[in-house]
Amino acid sequence: MLSTAPADNAAPVANPFAEPSPLPFDYPQFDRIRDSDFAPAFDAGMAEQMVEVRRIADSPAAPTFENTLVALEKSGQPLRRARNVFDNLVSADTNDARNKLRQDYAPRFAAHEDAIDLDTRLFARLQTLYSARAGLGLDAESRYLLERYYEDFVHAGAKLSAADKEKLKAYNAELAALTSRFSQNMLDEVNDSAVVVNEVRQLDGLTPAQIAAAAAEAKMRGLDGKYVLTLLNTTGQPEQSQLTYRPLRQRLYAASVARGSRGGKYDNTALVSRIVKLRAERAALLGCASHAACKLEDQMARTPGAVNAMLRQLAPPAVANAKREAAELQQVIDREDGGFQLAAWDWDFYSERVRARKYAFDEAQLKPYLELWNVEENGVFHAANLLYGLTFSRRTDLPVYQPDVRVYDVFDAGGKPLAIFIADMYARKSKNGGAWMSEYVSQSKLLGRHPVVANHLNIPRPPPGEPTLLTWDEVVTAFHEFGHALHGMLSDVTYPYFAGTSVPRDFVEYPSQFNEMWADWPAVLQHYARHYQTGAPMPRELLDKVVAAAKFNQGFATTEYLAAAMLDQDWHQLRPEQVPAPADVMAFEKKSLAADGVDFAPVPPRYHTPYFRHILAEADGYDAGYYAYIWAEVLDANTREWFRQHGGATRANGQHFRDTLLSRGGSVEAMQLFRDFAGHEPRIEPLLEKRGLAAAAAP
Repeated sequence: MLSTAPADNAAPVANPFAEPSPLPFDYPQFDRIRDSDFAPAFDAGMAEQMVEVRRIADSPAAPTFENTLVALEKSGQPLRRARNVFDNLVSADTNDARNKLRQDYAPRFAAHEDAIDLDTRLFARLQTLYSARAGLGLDAESRYLLERYYEDFVHAGAKLSAADKEKLKAYNAELAALTSRFSQNMLDEVNDSAVVVNEVRQLDGLTPAQIAAAAAEAKMRGLDGKYVLTLLNTTGQPEQSQLTYRPLRQRLYAASVARGSRGGKYDNTALVSRIVKLRAERAALLGCASHAACKLEDQMARTPGAVNAMLRQLAPPAVANAKREAAELQQVIDREDGGFQLAAWDWDFYSERVRARKYAFDEAQLKPYLELWNVEENGVFHAANLLYGLTFSRRTDLPVYQPDVRVYDVFDAGGKPLAIFIADMYARKSKNGGAWMSEYVSQSKLLGRHPVVANHLNIPRPPPGEPTLLTWDEVVTAFHEFGHALHGMLSDVTYPYFAGTSVPRDFVEYPSQFNEMWADWPAVLQHYARHYQTGAPMPRELLDKVVAAAKFNQGFATTEYLAAAMLDQDWHQLRPEQVPAPADVMAFEKKSLAADGVDFAPVPPRYHTPYFRHILAEADGYDAGYYAYIWAEVLDANTREWFRQHGGATRANGQHFRDTLLSRGGSVEAMQLFRDFAGHEPRIEPLLEKRGLAAAAAP
């Protein structure tokens, strides 16, 4: 049995990853897991899986679905247990030891995966089964599993010559190390590059709670008497919508956009150049025209041309809308004798002024009605109950990795235990920026497993004793991430390969974006939007204004997103000889934005290249796939239209969506899942209407 020796040289204790967790649904034993457990678990897990794979590949028995595909699906369980916990913790609660493990093991994991994917005898067995698949008598999910495994092995290089396989292994190992470094640089620089403010008057516009938090952050950094504004990973920073002191808005913006490109130890431009070139060279080795062409082969879009066509269709109306919005903001500046031209660091501040004037409300009016746990438990959970019959019960007997993490049992209609949900909502230095869903345990009937899923947000922690009051964007994010969680929790597939969110990248955001619909759905909003002190419901007129303002600022939102999505394609459609040198990375970005028609200075990309973690970090997997949000939003907009036409948030509608789509995971081709649900092909018009682009797109 795998053991870990404690530091005091007492008797060794069993490694917590050696066997399935004894806790409900294999919930991780966070109270037993030590950083020193991971390396031995990784080493033993990889060794055990290689023994299992060799047994499959070298079997003298003729290949069958059971002795090859099912055996592969069952292999590597100890490694999966350890990696699932580690990969989640290194994103949600990292430290120096975990960061070093990530750096050390990234190339080892890549080599381990290559050893399986490039095994000649294993691929021969798959190829035999694939060629005979029509006569194997497989059910639909099993046949699709065989097809997906075969295609994955081909995409991974299984048909390459022995010499080219060695080249591929070298590419994969170096990329694993470089993308891990990119991610670590980003986290370290975000923690180091916060903006220090000397005078409290410069913080005018922030709430007392925000100012207190900035003072506490400064004190923690040894800067007593000063104030520190920390950075999120996006270009825009939340405080820009509130700060009245323009020079501080500019400082905050400048600090944000300089990340990764200002020289020094966190400069990512050399990493960007090398990562992109290696990906392009690997794609050429695999016979693809570009990295994007390779990545898109098994996505809904299929080709870079299809992605380019959609983005280019949306960009002109989006930019046109953004320019109209900018003109309106400039009028406010001129009316107030500002004496300056609208800049990127002014947009959020003046758009809030326009929003307040147009809709007679601002975030300050909303926030008292949007207390975090009321939003989650009486809003997010309530919508899931209305649609899918789910109920939730908080439990405090399971261990957690941070004291502010909450855990819930999830019950299906009729009270049957369905899943465990982990809510990790607060920002901290040990946590990556942004918001995401993760799975500690994936559902599988083959393995008899129920899902354990988590949502991670980055909500600033208020001072002690103060409530956590959310912005509207944070509320929408909570609903969005829970859409991913539902995709995982409602999964009902046989094979772990297909579980939950194991779907094409340009499909995975669809259920989550659709779930945002319920944030301002009247029956849901009225249930959770209650004053944190009095319990009074949000006034109807304020509720109506929230709904009316849904399309506000959509020119900005769409343009900043499209700029980033087009940058992603520009980088990953390059051939190796076209990749710019490190010194030219930012020049390439500038030229690309201009060529794409999205170089509107007041609306910068949501991410500039040197801190574009989605496409350049090792675990995010959105390289050549950041377009997925808007691609999936086409499906989302069609789905919203379907629900409105069929009566909204009803159990019947939710059950139909669950049965035809959410429960199927990746076990059916993605576009077919949409057709099974909606009964038609997706149309782009609902998206244009949803984002307020229909008028701008009209001739």
